Amino acid sequence: MSAVPARAPWSLQARLLVGILGALILVTLVTTAVVWKQTRHELDELLDGHLAQAAALLVVHQAQAKGDDDAVAEAPELHRYGPRVAFQVFHDGVLTLRSANAPRTAWTEQDGFVTVGSDHESMWRVFATQGAQPDVRVLVAEQIGARRSILRAVTSGMLLPLALALPVLGIALVIAVRQGLRPLNRLSTDIGQRRADDLQPLAETGLALEIRPLVQALNGLLERIDVLLHNERRFTADAAHELRTPIAAIRMQAQVAMGADAQSPDRMKALSQVMAGCDRATHLVEQLLTLARLEQASASAGHAPVDAVAHTRSVLAALAPAALARGQTLTLDGADTVALAVAPTLLEVLVRNLVDNALRYSPAGAQIQVHWRQDRANSACLEVHDSGPGLNEADSARLGERFFRVLGTGASGSGLGWSIVRRIAQVQGATVQAQRSAALGGLQVSVCWPLAA
Repeated sequence: MSAVPARAPWSLQARLLVGILGALILVTLVTTAVVWKQTRHELDELLDGHLAQAAALLVVHQAQAKGDDDAVAEAPELHRYGPRVAFQVFHDGVLTLRSANAPRTAWTEQDGFVTVGSDHESMWRVFATQGAQPDVRVLVAEQIGARRSILRAVTSGMLLPLALALPVLGIALVIAVRQGLRPLNRLSTDIGQRRADDLQPLAETGLALEIRPLVQALNGLLERIDVLLHNERRFTADAAHELRTPIAAIRMQAQVAMGADAQSPDRMKALSQVMAGCDRATHLVEQLLTLARLEQASASAGHAPVDAVAHTRSVLAALAPAALARGQTLTLDGADTVALAVAPTLLEVLVRNLVDNALRYSPAGAQIQVHWRQDRANSACLEVHDSGPGLNEADSARLGERFFRVLGTGASGSGLGWSIVRRIAQVQGATVQAQRSAALGGLQVSVCWPLAA
């Protein structure tokens, strides 16, 4: 069974046209209904008044008239609408005066306004009243169809120009909408014709107020993409440069091993150097992969609280053999437990890089102290102290730059540890500070996380 293709979404132009025309037609229909009802009411009131006035005139005329009451006088038709209006005058129940189109029997025995008739063609609006004498009765009537004809004529005279104007108005709306959307179409064409590497900001001059925020948002996005691509190009170049050095060293030592005797000390030394070079390259690749994953990391909100001290303890246990090999002292003190709503994996990577840097850049027999504290300012801080040489102001300012290493230390490393630390801190909303350690005299690195109130 084939899938039903999804309906294509309407264009913005079509939506605007349908919305405006639909609203216009709805308003026209509602207005027509209201006008029809109001006109009909006012027309009935007006014509009823005419009937009452005609009856009053007949009353006065009958009171002044003299002659034989037994003769029935018929009024002549003097107007083309005459057949639509009729009257009767009765004296003692006897018809004495009528219009030519009026029946010889009374329309109604009731006084006031009454509608009589059996069908549409014979229905009359009748006004009956007493004459000047108690035995005189006057009836004036008008065809209901005449009233409806007048109502239709009035309404059509009002609506016909509007109906003729609707197509013209629709065409004007189409032109207006197209003109209004032309800047958006030009923007779309401009973006569609750009090369993939063209990240120059879009022009903001001459734009409509509604489009300017969109263009500004697009320019901001282009700027961020440009910065990201620049960083990636620099990162790729730096990574290639850093990887070239250990690979060249490995190749050179491998050539030495190949040219030496099987049991030669030089061969064993060369192989040892190859293994060390492989370890350095492996460490560099791991750091690069970690940093690449961190570039895509999101904020740490939503993580369940974890015991930061317990995770720090496990990291220090893994690094303890390296510290013992160099005669370095590695200790953990401070708070027994600190609850942080962070990703535990990233927390361990941060601690590992801080402590690893302290071990690498501190001499043999140095002290490395890791301290956790939680203060009253609703923050938790990790401090790593060492008794190494520390950093001068120039080197401290460059901490966090990719592949930056302090010269003259002789320590091996990729120079990515600090970049990883700062990126993790940024992801988790923490702050990083480096200063001279008051306790051990070397470097002190402090990472502080805000705690939820």
